[in-house]
Amino acid sequence: MNTLQPDLKPNKTHKYANTSKFKNRRNKVHQTNQVNQTNNTVNPEEQSNPQKEVNPHQQEIKKQSSQHQSNPQKKESAQEQKSIQEHKTQEHKHQNKKFYRPNGSQKRFQQREHRQQQRHPQQLNLVNKFVSVVIPLRDEEDSLVELSVALKKVLDPLRCNWEVIFIDDGSTDSSYQKLQEIHRVNSRFKCLKFKRNYGKSAALQEGFKAAKGDYIITMDADLQDDPDEIPALITKLNEGYDLVSGWKKVRHDPFIKRITSKFFNMVTSMMVGLRLHDYNCGLKAYVKDVVKNISVYGEMHRYIPALAHLSGYRVTEIPVTHHERKYGKTKFGLSRFFNGFFDLITVLFTTKFIKRPLHLFGFIGVISFFSGIGILIYLTILKFVESTPIEGRPLFYVGILMAIVGLQFFSIGLIGEMIAKASIENDNVIIDKTLG
Repeated sequence: MNTLQPDLKPNKTHKYANTSKFKNRRNKVHQTNQVNQTNNTVNPEEQSNPQKEVNPHQQEIKKQSSQHQSNPQKKESAQEQKSIQEHKTQEHKHQNKKFYRPNGSQKRFQQREHRQQQRHPQQLNLVNKFVSVVIPLRDEEDSLVELSVALKKVLDPLRCNWEVIFIDDGSTDSSYQKLQEIHRVNSRFKCLKFKRNYGKSAALQEGFKAAKGDYIITMDADLQDDPDEIPALITKLNEGYDLVSGWKKVRHDPFIKRITSKFFNMVTSMMVGLRLHDYNCGLKAYVKDVVKNISVYGEMHRYIPALAHLSGYRVTEIPVTHHERKYGKTKFGLSRFFNGFFDLITVLFTTKFIKRPLHLFGFIGVISFFSGIGILIYLTILKFVESTPIEGRPLFYVGILMAIVGLQFFSIGLIGEMIAKASIENDNVIIDKTLG
């Protein structure tokens, strides 16, 4: 058998003779020649001693080759099995690729039960613990039975005492009759019914007062919040947090609502100093100490994480599942966007400046007053240096206006301080631990 001769012999005139790529190819060809020569040469000891033991592996290979030659059908079947094996290997590699679906009808996402097993590999054991679920609602008669069944399915495996408190905020449908039927079947489902609609904040405040649990969970009754997320929220609380807020990472809401919500969360995070993606998510988990020390009124329910953060509690968030609304329609319109802005100002004022109003109004007044005085001094210098008249210039009136407004703000701050001193009360001090 002819050996393979290197076809890339370097010569003196070849310009790539000394490159590393050329040398590697030459060495590779040289090694191939040596292997071929070794295979073609016969060992003299084997010629002199034909009865020498042969490697068992080589005997098996020879036997298989003879069988294939004797039976061409078996040879074809072996080739088919080999091709099938190669096809399975290639398919397995493709399945390992991200977002690859060999079958168009195959679902990209896993089933919810499998996701929950991965998220909660160990079942929670809340022996001697009490879990309260507070659910404000209004005109949600179609979803109450389905929600109660889902909650019981989630809460029973937790091995703890639990209760569900529905707050009927002035429903005009048969929601309360549905809740009565649910209570007759299972007394752990309770209800507080309002005479009229007081708002979500009032409903949550009354639910917090009635809750007996060590852990308090809040969620909406429209089936958009998933009860299967409750174990994940409690697990996060057990890591040392006082409040865990849900983050609807994938939202099934109208476009306008999603855009306004992102803007609202961005502004709130900047002004409060707590970075959350979704302040207004209804699915939250609290330790008992938080709900007993924070008052919620007006429309302050969307700022509960901010109130807790400004009170010194540890707040975090986790992604949660969000579903499309199954029954009814949303109870909130665009007006809540403007109301939310005013509520944000209320939160900042009542938490930071309620006992020291001069720090807020005095700061604004001083800046405005000295800005106006600076403008007037500038115009006075122009009048005496360049002999420029200042009476008819708009900047002259702006300077006078800013100086007067500054004095008014400073006066408001002083009046606020006098009122705060007249009705002095102890701060709402929250004692974390006591020793001795």
